[in-house]
Amino acid sequence: MTLESLNPATGELVATYDEMTSKQVEEILVGCHDAFLEWRKTDFQTRAELLSRVAGLLRDRRNRLAELMTREMGKPITQARAEVDKCAWVCDYYVENAAAHLSPDIVETDASRSYVCFEPLGVVLAVMPWNFPFWQVLRFAAPALMAGNTAALKHASNVQGCALAIEDLFREAGYPDGAFRTLVLGSRAASVAIEHPRVAAVTLTGSTPAGRKVAALAGSLLKKTVLELGGSDPYVILEDADLDLAVAACVTGRILNTGQSCIAAKRFIVPETVRDDFETRLVDLMQRQRVGDPMLEEIEVGPMARADLRDELHDQVVRSLQAGARCLLGGEVPEGPGAFYPPTVLTDVTQGMAGYEEELFGPVAAVLPVADEEEALRVANDTDFGLGAAVFTRDVARGEEIAAKRLQAGSCFVNAFVKSDPRLPFGGIKGSGYGRELGSFGIREFVNVKTVYVA
Repeated sequence: MTLESLNPATGELVATYDEMTSKQVEEILVGCHDAFLEWRKTDFQTRAELLSRVAGLLRDRRNRLAELMTREMGKPITQARAEVDKCAWVCDYYVENAAAHLSPDIVETDASRSYVCFEPLGVVLAVMPWNFPFWQVLRFAAPALMAGNTAALKHASNVQGCALAIEDLFREAGYPDGAFRTLVLGSRAASVAIEHPRVAAVTLTGSTPAGRKVAALAGSLLKKTVLELGGSDPYVILEDADLDLAVAACVTGRILNTGQSCIAAKRFIVPETVRDDFETRLVDLMQRQRVGDPMLEEIEVGPMARADLRDELHDQVVRSLQAGARCLLGGEVPEGPGAFYPPTVLTDVTQGMAGYEEELFGPVAAVLPVADEEEALRVANDTDFGLGAAVFTRDVARGEEIAAKRLQAGSCFVNAFVKSDPRLPFGGIKGSGYGRELGSFGIREFVNVKTVYVA
């Protein structure tokens, strides 16, 4: 089988890659396990020195890697550079903090000495998506390697160039053979890697249906999993919100990465008292987002990653309109080459519509009008997803109480759009998955939490 990478801005072929044979996969995973047996013995200083080199290579090759991302999946070039920068940041974070996060926890018991220590598990297999082709990988690999594990990557088929470039970074930084390897495999072959006896644990970022399949397979083999899945993040706009601030955050959160993010702002829940003002401002700012060739510095919205994904998004828009929603902006597939879709605003989106029930993975904003705050919070939580959420109000204490106690999601923001940060745990609940990445919680996911008791 041959995997193809197509430039979504033009439809032109970027490169082809031959899928690895079962023998090649076997050799790589055995090699990763053999490398683990030695890598687990290294100290944190050694691991930190090598990860620091990866951060340096990321910064040195920032423009080249960003251009590769943009060619393969259409990310606007300025955002691609920012993604490389963030990857270097997550490396820096774990270089500086891994040893402290994994230091033994002393526990007072009847023993003369008792504590909890953290040991690596082995080969961690990552099944990763195309939307943040470097960030999704580095945010798993940096803590996994610093914890003493080794890593194998099964990336999305359309970003194999990025996958192999990441492997090159770790190799050139001086990591031992087998510490980080890329498996060139299509999605149907992922199960082969998951089932391999040398794979100790699996992390997946992807859709909810994919997460269910991976969880079922890995669970049947008693392999630890972390799942970061889809999201339909609600942004609750309270009556007293600063609408200039709220709309700016909503638009940024909606169109970043052309709307192709699990934690993108997707459902805008607005009381009727401020609805007209909010919608006017939202449409005005959305229509000012510049769409076009993602290699151009001024472009804010590029093509979607594949034409079929664009068509699926348009179908969701059409079905919402047929069910009674109204389109205030966009909503039509443009003519010409490339998988482009315009910034779109739907309103009067209600329960049962695609824009209410489903994840809109593209630059489409759904406005859900409500009567008051109580209905707003009920609607915000009325979803199978639970990745991120945000609330906007001038009363910061009130907003914090809502974020901490009333919104059901893994990350809840007040007066800001939802984003990930290496210093904070990241992940979801309900159909958005389980487990956490980043921060101290992330590095402790793929370790043996071991009790040591000395009488």
